Amino acid sequence: METILTPQEVHSRLTAFEKECRRRGLRVTNQRREIFKTVASSRSHPSAEEVFEQVRHKLSNVSLDTVYRTLTSLEKMELLIRVGMPAKERFDGDLRPHAHFICSHCGEVYDIFYNLDHMMLPLKEAFLCGDVRQINLQYKGICKRCRE
Repeated sequence: METILTPQEVHSRLTAFEKECRRRGLRVTNQRREIFKTVASSRSHPSAEEVFEQVRHKLSNVSLDTVYRTLTSLEKMELLIRVGMPAKERFDGDLRPHAHFICSHCGEVYDIFYNLDHMMLPLKEAFLCGDVRQINLQYKGICKRCRE
């Protein structure tokens, strides 16, 4: 399974990130940019600890607390989504409509891309409640590796 995105996909996500930061009056600091880039460049849904390990190789002065706070603020800005089980939360920089399969044994997260047309009936109901800004569909079970 490919875990790295194309340079064009990463560039597109970074451009959207920088634009949203400017729109909100936030500086695009090296730490904020590297933390976002680490998540946005990966298909593996890294945990905060994994992000920290990768970022600190480039920015030795970054702290785990900074990574947690930055990931939380990026989630609030709707630039990332939090997926996984509460004991092992992961982050996803791919905001295209997709679901996740989460293994309840090992905690691994897999992307499931689907045709949004199948979601239209539930979406119509959701629109009656308000503006839908994000869909977070998660399937939980045992992955093939753990099942074997």
